[in-house]
Amino acid sequence: MKSFAIDCRRCERLATYLDQVKHEYPNYHAGPVAPFGDPNARLLIVGLAPGMHGANATGRPFTGDHAGLLLYATLYKYGFSNRSQSQAVDDGLQLFDCRITNAVKCLPPQNKPLASEINNCNGLLQQEIAGLAQRSVLLALGSIAHRAILKSLGLRQQRYPFGHGREHILNPSLTLLDSYHCSRYNTQTRRLTVEMFEAVFARVRIMLDD
Repeated sequence: MKSFAIDCRRCERLATYLDQVKHEYPNYHAGPVAPFGDPNARLLIVGLAPGMHGANATGRPFTGDHAGLLLYATLYKYGFSNRSQSQAVDDGLQLFDCRITNAVKCLPPQNKPLASEINNCNGLLQQEIAGLAQRSVLLALGSIAHRAILKSLGLRQQRYPFGHGREHILNPSLTLLDSYHCSRYNTQTRRLTVEMFEAVFARVRIMLDD
């Protein structure tokens, strides 16, 4: 099983696209984005993929774009970080008992990864989940992350349907919670409100503190 590699070019379409992005934005990270946070975390947050002017630019998940504003403010409110904002990889932000990753580690065109690209990264997600402590929580931000988690664990999608706020006991020591993705579109259309997002994290806090 492959480990995370900053120079990975396994997905030809994504690698070629990142070459183009790097040419247009020479100062951008424009490569695979590594997970970020506490290596001993019991909460693993799984997003879709790096955003063009967010993680793809900065090299840290959910950093530099709209989606990260709500995520990091909520993490701070519920005691998972030392700061309410994530601005750059050297800003001193720390996560406590929490780690953030993506189902796909590279920026996909139009933010739409192919099934093969999700599959190519799935072994990495499997490793990340396998490294979690007992009685851990997975938080899927969106349906693609939800499906990638289930695939990494060899579980049937039909048994665990995605839905905001849904809770799935995957095994005695691992629970999956679902949330709509904290994207600009979802928050501006109020498909996802601050109150809805915070309710999910309030539940996570209870589960981990129990």
